[in-house]
Amino acid sequence: MQYRTLGHSEISVSSIGMGCVTFGREIDEETSLQIMDYAFENGITLFDTAEAYAEGESERVVGNWMKSRTRRDQIVLATKIKGKLTRERIFSSIESSLKRLQTDCIDLLQTHSWDESTPLEVTFDALTTLVAQGKVRYVGCSNYDAAQLAATLKLSEQSNFSRLTSVQPPYNLVQREIEADLLPLCARENVGVISYSPLGAGFLTGKYRSGQSIPAGSRFDVIPGHQPIYFTDHGFRVLEELDASVQSTGLSHVQLALSWVLRQPNITSMLIGARNTSQIDQALQAMSLNMNSKR
Repeated sequence: MQYRTLGHSEISVSSIGMGCVTFGREIDEETSLQIMDYAFENGITLFDTAEAYAEGESERVVGNWMKSRTRRDQIVLATKIKGKLTRERIFSSIESSLKRLQTDCIDLLQTHSWDESTPLEVTFDALTTLVAQGKVRYVGCSNYDAAQLAATLKLSEQSNFSRLTSVQPPYNLVQREIEADLLPLCARENVGVISYSPLGAGFLTGKYRSGQSIPAGSRFDVIPGHQPIYFTDHGFRVLEELDASVQSTGLSHVQLALSWVLRQPNITSMLIGARNTSQIDQALQAMSLNMNSKR
């Protein structure tokens, strides 16, 4: 496993992070604990959850794992605040998250999405207060575009608020929009990038094909909002190119897609979700491919 400093912080995170979205939602607690054990045993130290995941159930499961394994001080714990980012909402949210996670401090507290209705000054004054209180070490954001990130960085500089140390965007062979402006901004401003959805919600595994019906119970069936992103002419062209690479290399769609993200120089950590330990093995194999490559 490789480890990298997250932005301007003093936190070192594993190049592969454990996305905890499946815990308590798609898999039960016992399976979740096994997956976290396996991830930790294989060098994964970043565990990323959110209050929105299964309405807090993911945080509760992660909290039980940390307590039962006494591993709180051995990992980087990240979570997210959903919805409106008012002062009252942020303060109530952090108390609920701390209780579910069974800890007194979160390493990285992220806003889950941009809030148009709350003044940015209100949000970051509250986040800065949490850092001063010792309940949060660093703050980050998720799903911000370059303009939104730039606005928060400018405000922090002008008002001496806690500075965002990371951003969490989707990034894969199909969704590469962040290459135009967000990644260059992060490189210039020393903001860490924790990417998610490296397999495009399963699109890049090769099981979806143009003109074919969507399998019942699959991610694209359960969450149809993914379809307009990937079920496009561009998406299927990327998939065809990936098919060709599979034929020429003998590697799987998953190995190639994950390996591609891990090779990108401006990605600090790539989050993976898992329903079983074999999906962690796939990411570890992809990392091994990169480390053993001469390219």
